[in-house]
Amino acid sequence: MSFLRRLLGDRTPDGFAATLEPGEDVVVSAPVEGGGHLVVTALGLWIPAGEGARRVGWHLIGKAAWADGVFTLTESSEAGKAGSAVVLADLPPVRFRLPSPGKLPREAYQRVEGSIRSRHRQEIGAGGAWFVQRKVPGRDGTVLQVRPDPGTDVALVEAIAEQVAAKLVNPAE
Repeated sequence: MSFLRRLLGDRTPDGFAATLEPGEDVVVSAPVEGGGHLVVTALGLWIPAGEGARRVGWHLIGKAAWADGVFTLTESSEAGKAGSAVVLADLPPVRFRLPSPGKLPREAYQRVEGSIRSRHRQEIGAGGAWFVQRKVPGRDGTVLQVRPDPGTDVALVEAIAEQVAAKLVNPAE
């Protein structure tokens, strides 16, 4: 990164192959072994993807872990809706070796945790589900997300999530 860009407050790493939203500033970044960067902004974590990069919103990061020079990201996909609740499914973890992590692991962890307003674990039959209220970057309010354990009756979890979401919107009912 050039000295002049850094002096002017631009922390975007040289060669970063993505376009940030207006006002989406880089907080911190770290080079990934093998190419690309992990980049933290207020809206999410940018990860290398093909010839470029893609952003994963903080509300769609199920887990971010740091150990032995490796940053492990477990991204969640929106698998369905249950009323106003969103049903999530975890994607396979992706690992990024960071030779110079700097403050990136701490910043990412704080932002993932900071997106969570409340969480509740509910045992359901032989499995269970996490019910999490999260702030979505760039939007007002929160969203109820539910992440069923593998093997848990998803239809039952969706029915419960729909009822919970309705009570959050209309607590007197």
